[in-house]
Amino acid sequence: QVQLVESGGGLVQPGGSLRLSCAASGSIFSINAMGWYRQAPGKERELVAAITSGGSPNYADSVKGRFTISRDNAKNRVYLQMNSLKPEDTAVYYCNADVKRAIGTRYNNYWGKGTLVTVSS
Repeated sequence: QVQLVESGGGLVQPGGSLRLSCAASGSIFSINAMGWYRQAPGKERELVAAITSGGSPNYADSVKGRFTISRDNAKNRVYLQMNSLKPEDTAVYYCNADVKRAIGTRYNNYWGKGTLVTVSS
C-alpha cells in the first residue's frame, strides 16, 4: 500500500507564510507527478500546483507568484511554500501523487487525508 501524509497546516494571518510537506511511503517503485489540491468549504476540490518527476512546475493562476512547489525525489516528498497568504486561500490542502508500486506495473493515483490551512486575522 501507499500512504501520503501531509503536514504543516495551521492558522496564519493574512500576508503570512506556511510551508506544507507531504511524505509518500509504503510500496513505492517510482513516483511520477506530485501535486497539491485544495478544497474550501462549499467548493469543489481544485488544483493548486503540480510538479513533474523532472521538476517542472505548474500553478493555478490564483497562486502564481505567491506559492512555490518543489520535491525531493530521494525522500519521496513534495513541498508547497505559500507566501502572501490571503483569506481566500483558506482550505483543506491535499497531497496527490502518481505512484508505480513495482516494475512493470502502471501508475496509480493516491491522495493524502489533507491538512487545514486557515488564513485569518
